[in-house]
Amino acid sequence: MADIRIQRAHRLGLPRARKVAWQWAEDVERRFQMACAVIEGKDGDTVEFTRPGVDGRLLVRADRFELEARLGFLLGAFSQRIEAEIEENLDALLAAHAKAPARRAAAKKSKA
Repeated sequence: MADIRIQRAHRLGLPRARKVAWQWAEDVERRFQMACAVIEGKDGDTVEFTRPGVDGRLLVRADRFELEARLGFLLGAFSQRIEAEIEENLDALLAAHAKAPARRAAAKKSKA
């Protein structure tokens, strides 16, 4: 079995981090037929995901994401590619959400 561990620091705060996590969960449900469940907490959430050959969780905190996944034997052979794709998708979501407030602030300035 192969394990994947990915950590990403961010400055989104918990409400926006939750939005990123929900978007990520919806994407993996659609693209990879994952079953996702969100467990909400006071200081953060946990997104548990599973499908045959994969199970894991994404910890959502105000300042970081921590993803852990365990791949079964067959998917383990593709662990590097799977990890790279998860990193790419998560990084793209984080970048999009990190830039969103700056765009709104710029729009407000241009109206003034």
